[in-house]
Amino acid sequence: MPDSIRMKVPRVALFADSYDQVNGAAMTLRRLVDYAEAHEFPFICFFDTEKKKETHRGSVIEFPVRHSFLSIDLDKGLNFDPLFLRHFRRVARELERFRPDLIHITGVNDISILGVLLSEKFDLPMMATWHTNVHEFGSRRLVKHLWFMPKRTRARIGEFVEKKIFDWAMLYHKIPQLTLAPNPEIVEQLEKRTGRAAGLMERGVDCEAFDTAFRNVDDGIFRFGYVGRLQAEKNVRLLAEVARGVPFELKDKVRFLIVGDGAELGFLRENIPNAELPGFLRGRDLAAAYANIDVFLFPSETDAFGNVVLEANASGVPAVVLDKGGPKFLVRHGVNGMVAHSFNEFVEHAIALLRSPSLVKEMKRRSREIAIERSWDQIFRGVYSAYEECLEIRRSSRARAAASGSVPAEIPRPTR
Repeated sequence: MPDSIRMKVPRVALFADSYDQVNGAAMTLRRLVDYAEAHEFPFICFFDTEKKKETHRGSVIEFPVRHSFLSIDLDKGLNFDPLFLRHFRRVARELERFRPDLIHITGVNDISILGVLLSEKFDLPMMATWHTNVHEFGSRRLVKHLWFMPKRTRARIGEFVEKKIFDWAMLYHKIPQLTLAPNPEIVEQLEKRTGRAAGLMERGVDCEAFDTAFRNVDDGIFRFGYVGRLQAEKNVRLLAEVARGVPFELKDKVRFLIVGDGAELGFLRENIPNAELPGFLRGRDLAAAYANIDVFLFPSETDAFGNVVLEANASGVPAVVLDKGGPKFLVRHGVNGMVAHSFNEFVEHAIALLRSPSLVKEMKRRSREIAIERSWDQIFRGVYSAYEECLEIRRSSRARAAASGSVPAEIPRPTR
């Protein structure tokens, strides 16, 4: 790459709340780091991992920042460490060596909070990406633990908590100069509630890693499938309702392939007798699982995007989703899946597809075609454009402030 082009590429410090875990946010951030490495862009990523030493991969540095034994378990592989700020000086020294142009935070957990504080220390511009609907996630987790309360009381508490967490998240996102979110609804809310710039960051899919070619069953069995965490906020108990809705005469010809692990595993095992539950899968095993599914069921209302829907489509599998959250933006109703407006309609759509093999066959073809249109390179070119926009917002802000005499035009940056 010519030096004249390389000089224009910003030096980015990423604070990744989720990176080594098995979820859509972590997968997206790992791909962003891979993109920076492939294009020789200067990039440093701070994240929690079992690794004990930093790793240098060409232009990329992966810098592990370990959680303590007092960490609070939020989800499988995801923790909050109340002592995390003990890393402040160590990470600050690393930033001084790297000399970033901006900081990129990815959530509201301890690693991103450290990034916020360091952006203030060095007066660096900051961009955020919204990966998880924490307000819905937290609310549903809480309601599940209030099982002993009346249903109406639980619902009211859940609504109150969800609103308060969302209000707090919007307040938090007033700090970055720019936030990217995975669906238009969140982008609109961010612009309205924060008064800051916001943009769309969708996600791509690897159509070589997920492909119809990995299908290895031909036994005449129709398979409904699900891939993801088996937790309350994913509404996975709705899969059991679909199982109960299968007509009696078809029950011997239907299976459920449910890939993942979590607190709802026991319920699904007890309530879907014809379910295959292999746990978490990776690589070719995961690709084969997707390809062996005939209709993908994704009952979550809390996903900001829904990577698994794209992975299913890339595998030639149409999806049934709900009309809340990000997945509804991925499914063209009647083309590469169905969008349901209620739990009952979700079950009805699933059974309707079970009874319509010719429609499913056409949806499989269209699902693959639509997935091929999504390129990770295109997504990350957009992210780098957003980095430039973030820097320009800061420059314009500084120029206006300098013109008014309130701050100097240039702010000292970390030095080597």
